[in-house]
Amino acid sequence: MASQPGFFDLSDRYEALSAVGDPLERLAAVVDFEVFRGPLVAALRRSVRSKGGRPPFDPVLMFKILVSQALYSLSDEATEFQIKDRLSFQRFLGLGLDGTVPDATTVWLFRERLVQARAIDRLFARFDAALKDRGYLAMGGQIIDATVVPAPKQRNTQAEKAEIKEGCVPEDWKPAKTRQKDRDARWSIKYSKAKVREGADPKAAKPVDLAIPLFGYKNHIGIDKTHGLIRTWDASAANAHDGARLPVLISKDNTASGVWADTAYRSRKNEAFLASGMFTSHIHQRRKPRRPLPERIAKANTRRSKIRAQVEHVFAGQKHRMGLVVRTIGSARATIKIGMANLAYNFQRLAWLEGRTAPA
Repeated sequence: MASQPGFFDLSDRYEALSAVGDPLERLAAVVDFEVFRGPLVAALRRSVRSKGGRPPFDPVLMFKILVSQALYSLSDEATEFQIKDRLSFQRFLGLGLDGTVPDATTVWLFRERLVQARAIDRLFARFDAALKDRGYLAMGGQIIDATVVPAPKQRNTQAEKAEIKEGCVPEDWKPAKTRQKDRDARWSIKYSKAKVREGADPKAAKPVDLAIPLFGYKNHIGIDKTHGLIRTWDASAANAHDGARLPVLISKDNTASGVWADTAYRSRKNEAFLASGMFTSHIHQRRKPRRPLPERIAKANTRRSKIRAQVEHVFAGQKHRMGLVVRTIGSARATIKIGMANLAYNFQRLAWLEGRTAPA
């Protein structure tokens, strides 16, 4: 029969985890999660209380569970399993081997209460204030962009799609089916420019641009150029126009006036908005139909691209390292899912920034 691990056995295992580099330990050392206690308690107080009363688990503990979900793209059931299975998760949450682990239903209910209280904006603003208190001011200008966050395809008929677009529920849908259908997510098309290989025969047929259909939501963000931290964000259906979100994403707190974005944000309305706010536009310029882009504008766009590319690193981190997808139903739940991913990215980014300046 296997013996129970002693105190020193557990301590040795924790030391071994630290020696190989536990990212959750680093995160806990850098981020003061207690700053979220006030907004969390206020949000739970405002949300609709269940008949069972307030959950017995500490709100900061439950919030850290949501952070771990965002970092590793875990479902509620997988989160419960990983907490019970992994020492790194238990240490991050402050749970011992004999501690009670919140089950999947408790995690779901906690997140639902945050959804009902619309708490994610206040939580994000609280951490942004904490960043400024630590000296990480928004500096160097701001870079704006958006990306589609995929969601499970709904497989609806054309008639059902038409009714959903009109804001109606198909008549033949039973309540159980309606609860499982996401009627807020939308389809969008991502165009991928085909590149001509260097040295290719000019007479050869040019490669065809790709049009990739995507279903889900959009994560609109604005990062500061100096630190690469997400300072503003918004969530929408995937078919929302990027350029229409620019006024929402522009921050007046940045110490510099420059604004970088791709051609989707170039419009007379947006240029007038930036000018009225004393911002300097570095938005890419479009090529006129059936006319080549003038060389000076092409060179200017290339210079802008070298700066604007920083925002693509954020999306790459969220999609590839964090595995960001939306598995929930409805825009309200998708918003908190995307907001938690943006918060989790900022936590990781802060850990990287602090590690870069730490003494050797």
